[in-house]
Amino acid sequence: MPHDNHPAPSAATSPAPSGVTVADAASRAEILALEERRRDALVAGDVDALDAMFDDALVHVHAPGLVHTKAQLLEHVATRRAYVDVVRDDLLVRLVGDVGVVTGRIVNHMRGPDGAPRVLAGVVTQVVVRGDDGAWRFVSFQMTPDGEQVWGALPSQQQAPAEDTKDGNDR
Repeated sequence: MPHDNHPAPSAATSPAPSGVTVADAASRAEILALEERRRDALVAGDVDALDAMFDDALVHVHAPGLVHTKAQLLEHVATRRAYVDVVRDDLLVRLVGDVGVVTGRIVNHMRGPDGAPRVLAGVVTQVVVRGDDGAWRFVSFQMTPDGEQVWGALPSQQQAPAEDTKDGNDR
C-alpha cells in the first residue's frame, strides 16, 4: 500500500496567510538533527538526553491512544526499554515563527511486554518550539497507526497512466 500521506512541500518558502512556511534549510537541519537524537536516545534508553530535548509541557500520544506527560514518557522509556529501532521517511518540516511542525512516516521496531518483536508503523505529527536559549524542544507527539484505507486515494492523488511509447516516440 503506498503511503503518500502528506503533500509534497512546495519550493516556495513565502508564508501562507496563516504564516506557515516550509522550513528554511538551517531550521530544517536543526529540527531533523533533534529528531535523530530523539530516535537514538529512545533506542539507547538515554533518559537524560530525552529530558533535555523534551519541553516540560510535552504531551506524547502513543499509537493506541495512551497519553503521557514528559515525566511519564521518561519513566516509560526507562522502565520498559521497548525501542529497538525507529525509522523515519522523508519528513515535511514547516514553521510558524519559532514553532516547527514535523509530519511523516514512522516505523517503530520494539519489544513487547513479553519480549517478542513488535513493529508499529504509521504517520506522526510532532511539534517543536525554539526556546529562549535557541534550542528546539519537543512539545507534542501524536502517532496515528496504519489502518484500513477504506476510501482509497483521491482523484488528485492517483497517477495518470503512462502514455504509450511503444512506437519509440516520446510524447
